[in-house]
Amino acid sequence: MPRILAIHAHPDDIETLGAATLALLAANGHAISIVTMTAGDCGSEDLPNEEIGAIRKSEAAKAAALIGANYTCAGFPDLSVFNDDASRRRTTEIIRAAAPDIVLTASPADYHPDHEATSLLVRDACFAVSVPNYKTGPAKPLMHIPHLYFMDPIEGRDRNNVKVMPDFAVSVEAFMDTKRAMLACHDSQRSWVLKQHGIDNYMGSMDRWTARRGKHFGVAYAEGFRQYKTHPYPHTPLLQELVGNALLEAPPAG
Repeated sequence: MPRILAIHAHPDDIETLGAATLALLAANGHAISIVTMTAGDCGSEDLPNEEIGAIRKSEAAKAAALIGANYTCAGFPDLSVFNDDASRRRTTEIIRAAAPDIVLTASPADYHPDHEATSLLVRDACFAVSVPNYKTGPAKPLMHIPHLYFMDPIEGRDRNNVKVMPDFAVSVEAFMDTKRAMLACHDSQRSWVLKQHGIDNYMGSMDRWTARRGKHFGVAYAEGFRQYKTHPYPHTPLLQELVGNALLEAPPAG
Protein backbone atom coordinates (compact mmCIF):
# COMPACT_ATOMS: atom_id res chain seq x y z
CA MET A 1 0.00 0.00 0.00
CA PRO A 2 1.45 3.44 -0.92
CA ARG A 3 3.17 5.39 1.86
CA ILE A 4 2.75 9.15 2.22
CA LEU A 5 5.29 11.65 3.58
CA ALA A 6 4.24 15.24 4.33
CA ILE A 7 7.08 17.75 4.83
CA HIS A 8 6.59 21.42 5.67
CA ALA A 9 8.55 24.09 7.47
CA HIS A 10 6.92 24.49 10.89
CA PRO A 11 4.65 22.66 13.29
CA ASP A 12 1.05 23.63 12.34
CA ASP A 13 1.77 24.29 8.62
CA ILE A 14 0.67 20.80 7.58
CA GLU A 15 -2.33 20.93 9.91
CA THR A 16 -3.43 24.18 8.29
CA LEU A 17 -2.96 23.09 4.68
CA GLY A 18 -3.18 19.31 4.37
CA ALA A 19 -4.20 17.55 7.57
CA ALA A 20 -7.68 16.55 6.43
CA THR A 21 -6.32 14.88 3.30
CA LEU A 22 -3.78 13.02 5.44
CA ALA A 23 -6.61 11.98 7.78
CA LEU A 24 -8.56 10.63 4.80
CA LEU A 25 -5.54 8.66 3.60
CA ALA A 26 -4.84 7.35 7.10
CA ALA A 27 -8.47 6.24 7.43
CA ASN A 28 -7.98 4.25 4.22
CA GLY A 29 -5.05 2.39 5.78
CA HIS A 30 -2.08 4.28 4.36
CA ALA A 31 1.06 4.82 6.44
CA ILE A 32 1.58 8.54 7.06
CA SER A 33 4.79 10.28 8.11
CA ILE A 34 4.90 13.97 9.03
CA VAL A 35 8.12 16.00 9.09
CA THR A 36 8.73 19.62 9.93
CA MET A 37 12.00 21.15 8.88
CA THR A 38 12.14 23.27 12.04
CA ALA A 39 10.72 23.07 15.53
CA GLY A 40 9.31 26.57 15.08
CA ASP A 41 11.70 27.74 17.78
CA CYS A 42 11.21 31.44 16.98
CA GLY A 43 7.46 31.20 17.60
CA SER A 44 7.26 32.87 21.00
CA GLU A 45 7.59 36.29 22.57
CA ASP A 46 8.33 34.94 26.04
CA LEU A 47 10.14 31.59 25.83
CA PRO A 48 13.71 30.94 24.63
CA ASN A 49 14.33 28.95 21.45
CA GLU A 50 15.05 25.62 23.09
CA GLU A 51 12.00 25.72 25.35
CA ILE A 52 9.43 26.77 22.75
CA GLY A 53 10.99 24.36 20.26
CA ALA A 54 10.51 21.44 22.64
CA ILE A 55 6.90 22.47 23.27
CA ARG A 56 6.14 22.76 19.58
CA LYS A 57 7.66 19.38 18.73
CA SER A 58 5.54 17.80 21.46
CA GLU A 59 2.44 19.49 20.03
CA ALA A 60 3.29 18.27 16.52
CA ALA A 61 3.77 14.70 17.72
CA LYS A 62 0.43 14.84 19.53
CA ALA A 63 -1.29 16.11 16.39
CA ALA A 64 0.28 13.41 14.20
CA ALA A 65 -0.78 10.72 16.66
CA LEU A 66 -4.44 11.66 16.13
CA ILE A 67 -4.26 10.02 12.70
CA GLY A 68 -1.73 7.34 13.63
CA ALA A 69 1.12 9.15 11.87
CA ASN A 70 4.69 9.38 13.07
CA TYR A 71 6.35 12.78 13.47
CA THR A 72 9.96 13.86 13.01
CA CYS A 73 11.65 17.25 13.17
CA ALA A 74 14.54 17.68 10.72
CA GLY A 75 16.31 19.97 13.19
CA PHE A 76 16.88 23.11 11.16
CA PRO A 77 16.63 26.35 13.18
CA ASP A 78 13.53 28.47 12.58
CA LEU A 79 14.09 31.15 9.91
CA SER A 80 17.27 29.30 8.91
CA VAL A 81 16.19 26.85 6.22
CA PHE A 82 18.45 27.38 3.21
CA ASN A 83 19.17 25.59 -0.05
CA ASP A 84 22.72 24.30 0.34
CA ASP A 85 24.42 20.93 -0.03
CA ALA A 86 24.34 19.95 3.65
CA SER A 87 20.63 20.80 3.90
CA ARG A 88 19.80 18.90 0.72
CA ARG A 89 21.66 15.83 1.95
CA ARG A 90 19.82 15.95 5.28
CA THR A 91 16.49 16.28 3.49
CA THR A 92 17.36 13.47 1.09
CA GLU A 93 18.23 11.19 4.00
CA ILE A 94 14.87 11.93 5.64
CA ILE A 95 12.99 11.00 2.47
CA ARG A 96 15.08 7.88 1.94
CA ALA A 97 14.40 6.76 5.51
CA ALA A 98 10.64 7.21 5.05
CA ALA A 99 10.69 5.50 1.61
CA PRO A 100 7.45 7.21 0.50
CA ASP A 101 5.53 6.73 -2.69
CA ILE A 102 4.05 10.23 -2.35
CA VAL A 103 5.62 13.39 -0.92
CA LEU A 104 3.51 16.43 -0.05
CA THR A 105 5.39 19.64 0.60
CA ALA A 106 5.22 23.43 0.75
CA SER A 107 4.30 25.67 -2.15
CA PRO A 108 7.31 27.01 -4.11
CA ALA A 109 5.90 30.54 -3.66
CA ASP A 110 4.64 31.52 -0.23
CA TYR A 111 4.89 34.35 2.29
CA HIS A 112 7.58 32.74 4.48
CA PRO A 113 11.22 32.13 3.46
CA ASP A 114 11.30 28.80 5.31
CA HIS A 115 8.27 27.63 3.32
CA GLU A 116 9.91 28.45 -0.01
CA ALA A 117 13.27 26.96 1.00
CA THR A 118 11.53 23.80 2.20
CA SER A 119 9.74 23.44 -1.12
CA LEU A 120 12.98 23.78 -3.06
CA LEU A 121 14.92 21.40 -0.81
CA VAL A 122 12.21 18.73 -0.92
CA ARG A 123 11.82 19.04 -4.69
CA ASP A 124 15.54 18.54 -5.28
CA ALA A 125 15.87 15.88 -2.59
CA CYS A 126 13.13 13.85 -4.28
CA PHE A 127 15.33 13.85 -7.38
CA ALA A 128 18.40 12.84 -5.36
CA VAL A 129 16.85 9.97 -3.38
CA SER A 130 17.38 7.49 -6.21
CA VAL A 131 21.01 8.51 -6.96
CA PRO A 132 23.24 5.91 -5.25
CA ASN A 133 26.39 8.02 -5.39
CA TYR A 134 24.71 10.90 -3.55
CA LYS A 135 25.70 9.82 -0.06
CA THR A 136 23.57 10.92 2.85
CA GLY A 137 23.57 8.40 5.71
CA PRO A 138 22.44 4.89 6.59
CA ALA A 139 19.17 4.98 4.64
CA LYS A 140 19.34 3.19 1.31
CA PRO A 141 18.74 5.02 -1.97
CA LEU A 142 15.21 4.58 -3.27
CA MET A 143 14.49 2.75 -6.49
CA HIS A 144 12.35 5.58 -7.89
CA ILE A 145 11.66 9.27 -7.50
CA PRO A 146 8.46 9.62 -5.44
CA HIS A 147 5.35 11.40 -6.68
CA LEU A 148 5.67 15.03 -5.60
CA TYR A 149 2.80 17.40 -4.75
CA PHE A 150 2.77 20.98 -3.50
CA MET A 151 0.19 22.09 -0.94
CA ASP A 152 -1.44 25.49 -1.21
CA PRO A 153 0.47 28.52 0.05
CA ILE A 154 -0.98 30.17 3.14
CA GLU A 155 -4.31 31.78 2.15
CA GLY A 156 -3.70 30.69 -1.46
CA ARG A 157 -1.38 33.57 -2.35
CA ASP A 158 2.32 34.06 -3.01
CA ARG A 159 4.47 36.70 -1.32
CA ASN A 160 3.31 39.26 -3.91
CA ASN A 161 -0.33 38.57 -2.98
CA VAL A 162 -0.98 36.88 -6.33
CA LYS A 163 -3.45 33.99 -6.27
CA VAL A 164 -1.97 30.51 -6.58
CA MET A 165 -4.58 28.03 -7.80
CA PRO A 166 -4.35 24.25 -7.38
CA ASP A 167 -4.48 21.65 -10.14
CA PHE A 168 -7.04 19.72 -8.13
CA ALA A 169 -8.48 19.58 -4.65
CA VAL A 170 -9.69 17.04 -2.12
CA SER A 171 -13.14 17.38 -0.56
CA VAL A 172 -12.47 17.16 3.18
CA GLU A 173 -15.75 17.96 4.94
CA ALA A 174 -15.83 14.48 6.49
CA PHE A 175 -12.42 15.05 8.08
CA MET A 176 -12.72 18.66 9.23
CA ASP A 177 -13.21 17.69 12.87
CA THR A 178 -9.94 15.77 12.74
CA LYS A 179 -8.20 18.68 11.03
CA ARG A 180 -9.47 21.04 13.74
CA ALA A 181 -8.36 18.67 16.49
CA MET A 182 -4.88 18.39 14.97
CA LEU A 183 -4.48 22.16 14.69
CA ALA A 184 -5.84 22.61 18.23
CA CYS A 185 -2.86 20.61 19.50
CA HIS A 186 -0.68 23.64 18.66
CA ASP A 187 -1.92 25.63 21.62
CA SER A 188 1.40 27.44 22.14
CA GLN A 189 0.80 29.44 18.95
CA ARG A 190 -2.34 31.31 19.98
CA SER A 191 -0.56 34.37 21.35
CA TRP A 192 2.26 34.25 18.79
CA VAL A 193 -0.04 34.19 15.76
CA LEU A 194 -1.90 37.18 17.16
CA LYS A 195 1.33 39.11 17.73
CA GLN A 196 3.16 38.27 14.50
CA HIS A 197 0.27 37.76 12.08
CA GLY A 198 -2.50 39.84 13.59
CA ILE A 199 -4.81 36.81 13.65
CA ASP A 200 -6.83 36.53 16.84
CA ASN A 201 -8.43 33.19 16.02
CA TYR A 202 -6.05 30.94 14.11
CA MET A 203 -8.51 28.04 14.25
CA GLY A 204 -11.20 30.21 12.67
CA SER A 205 -8.71 31.43 10.09
CA MET A 206 -7.96 27.84 9.06
CA ASP A 207 -11.67 27.05 8.85
CA ARG A 208 -12.34 30.09 6.67
CA TRP A 209 -9.47 29.28 4.33
CA THR A 210 -10.49 25.63 3.90
CA ALA A 211 -14.06 26.76 3.23
CA ARG A 212 -12.84 29.31 0.67
CA ARG A 213 -10.86 26.65 -1.18
CA GLY A 214 -13.95 24.44 -1.02
CA LYS A 215 -16.05 27.22 -2.55
CA HIS A 216 -13.68 27.33 -5.54
CA PHE A 217 -14.60 23.70 -6.22
CA GLY A 218 -18.27 23.81 -5.23
CA VAL A 219 -18.00 21.94 -1.92
CA ALA A 220 -18.07 22.92 1.75
CA TYR A 221 -14.36 22.36 2.49
CA ALA A 222 -11.36 21.44 0.36
CA GLU A 223 -7.56 21.27 0.37
CA GLY A 224 -5.71 22.12 -2.85
CA PHE A 225 -2.67 20.48 -4.45
CA ARG A 226 -0.45 20.81 -7.50
CA GLN A 227 1.49 17.85 -8.89
CA TYR A 228 5.09 18.46 -9.95
CA LYS A 229 5.49 16.72 -13.31
CA THR A 230 8.73 18.11 -14.68
CA HIS A 231 11.09 15.43 -16.08
CA PRO A 232 11.87 12.91 -14.56
CA TYR A 233 9.28 13.13 -11.77
CA PRO A 234 6.31 10.73 -12.00
CA HIS A 235 3.32 11.94 -14.01
CA THR A 236 0.78 9.33 -12.95
CA PRO A 237 -2.02 10.68 -10.70
CA LEU A 238 -1.30 8.54 -7.66
CA LEU A 239 -2.60 10.88 -4.96
CA GLN A 240 -5.66 11.67 -7.06
CA GLU A 241 -6.42 7.96 -7.27
CA LEU A 242 -5.88 7.34 -3.56
CA VAL A 243 -8.40 9.97 -2.41
CA GLY A 244 -11.08 8.28 -4.51
CA ASN A 245 -14.48 9.98 -4.56
CA ALA A 246 -13.09 12.95 -2.61
CA LEU A 247 -11.15 14.10 -5.69
CA LEU A 248 -12.28 17.44 -7.13
CA GLU A 249 -11.10 17.83 -10.69
CA ALA A 250 -13.32 20.67 -11.86
CA PRO A 251 -11.39 23.82 -12.75
CA PRO A 252 -11.49 26.28 -9.87
CA ALA A 253 -13.32 29.56 -10.16
CA GLY A 254 -11.28 32.71 -10.63
